[in-house]
Amino acid sequence: MLNMIRTRLWIVLIVGVGVAVGVAPSCAEAQAKPKKVAAVDASDEKEADSAAQSRTSFTTGSSDVIIDFVNQQIRQGWVDNEIEPSEVASDEEWIRRVYLDILGHIPPSADVTAFVEDRDDAKRSKLIDKLLDDPDYVRNWTTIWSNLLIGRQPPRRVSQAGMQKFLREAFAKNRPWNEIVFDITSAEGHFERNGAVNYLLAQMTMADEGVQATAKTTKLFLGMQVQCTQCHDHPFNDWKQARFWEFNSFFRQMRRIDHRKFDEKSGRQVDDYSELVRADFEGPVFYEKRSGLMVAASPAFFDIKVDDSLDTDRRAALARFMVEGEKPLIAQAFVNRTWGQFMGYGFTRPVDDMGPHNSPSHPEVLDRLSEEFVKSGYDIKQLVRWICNSEPYNLTSQFNSKNESDDPSAGEIPLFSHMYPKALQAEQLYDSLIVATQAHKSGSAGWEQAESQRQRWMQQFVIAFGTDEGDEATIFNGTIPQALMMMNGELTQNAINTAPGSYLHSVLSQKGSDNQKVKELYLASLGRAPTSREFSTAGKLIKVNRDKVIAYQDLFWALLNSNEFMTNH
Repeated sequence: MLNMIRTRLWIVLIVGVGVAVGVAPSCAEAQAKPKKVAAVDASDEKEADSAAQSRTSFTTGSSDVIIDFVNQQIRQGWVDNEIEPSEVASDEEWIRRVYLDILGHIPPSADVTAFVEDRDDAKRSKLIDKLLDDPDYVRNWTTIWSNLLIGRQPPRRVSQAGMQKFLREAFAKNRPWNEIVFDITSAEGHFERNGAVNYLLAQMTMADEGVQATAKTTKLFLGMQVQCTQCHDHPFNDWKQARFWEFNSFFRQMRRIDHRKFDEKSGRQVDDYSELVRADFEGPVFYEKRSGLMVAASPAFFDIKVDDSLDTDRRAALARFMVEGEKPLIAQAFVNRTWGQFMGYGFTRPVDDMGPHNSPSHPEVLDRLSEEFVKSGYDIKQLVRWICNSEPYNLTSQFNSKNESDDPSAGEIPLFSHMYPKALQAEQLYDSLIVATQAHKSGSAGWEQAESQRQRWMQQFVIAFGTDEGDEATIFNGTIPQALMMMNGELTQNAINTAPGSYLHSVLSQKGSDNQKVKELYLASLGRAPTSREFSTAGKLIKVNRDKVIAYQDLFWALLNSNEFMTNH
């Protein structure tokens, strides 16, 4: 086994795709060295391909005044900072990026080929619309927001299925974001019949008294980190300790009830569920200042005071205040987070710490997108269209000599003069392996077994930091267990076998030259054709190996374990 791994590591180095085993970059590392991500084929492509294609004037086919405004403001930042943007991303680079960002997985090789051959000037804009109507858009966004709301490993008596059902229905119907936030904040009922309640159930502990719900809600939906003000005034902005407890007052009228029903005859448990109900609570809450003085705090949304009598539904009132107005904080928070999700960095760092102490890099863009998001009826898909059709989203990840200073990983303000590479999340990596290799068909007995395998895979990626909010790290960060799983795990072995139904079997069974088959493997895994040098080295590998099948397996294994495969750039 060790000899096989060593052999394949040697192949990775010979092929030149950048070994990811054990040293896969963190997001920051990938961003700090974007040349390595994009330079895999840079030297050969400049010789082999027409330079005109990479320098084509920017266009996606979209004509939207909001996108024009975004582009104008971003360009002005380039001028002000005396930098020049990178070139427009090639079709191969761009289609891989947009599939990963919208659908959560790489494009099938056939889609890459068709897109590259399409001569329609509006093909990028049209593809964005097509992907937003794809069922995988719903699945991907359900996964993203389920992870944010309750985590990949929810606490006991929290229904992940219920939370995902609520989100899946919301994204499938393209429900307005303000409605989704209102429902989640004010939810009551059974944890599967009304899946929205699972967000607050996940924040509840025995003696928490709504503290975690207060911190999480302001962070996720309002883009403000106020957890430290539970004990003292914020050191940098105007959020005081009193305000934390005024917000906390909204979460005191909730209680979890755990139900367990048993069959009287068998004594077996036949039902086990939780529900969130309204609790009787009136009056203020009391908190202790550092001086030891106990102070009362009644519910208040910033300067808006709320009646603290028993008749007031406090969470419904909070939800209403959060979504009302021309410039609600939920709009800015969502726009900033979504921009960061697609671009690698938001307008503030971190994306959920907004306020006067943390000025945005492009305040005009953030304000305009937020205002238009509200005017659109909180249309999530429309916001995605604006971002994906913008010029900065369409630039290559390879920087040039005149924008090397645009490096947020080194602490610089993001100027978005090139795309910042992002390490794949675990779900993206798994689903991309499935798309590239059809591994779920090879040796799989059906959907349930495939889904069970997916869950086993995910468990190996979840690293809990043990913070108060249960933060997780789930990018491929090159730990030894992750590396060994990628090198020799069940999914990878299924991916490179030649059983009927596998992608490798279909490639090897078709007619054509070795070069054609090598190209198919590159398209399936990396979304691009190999360079002339890669063609040459792959050809030598196949010729010197006595068993051609093993040579192809080793090549495919190397591509799937490469940095390029595990990075969205």
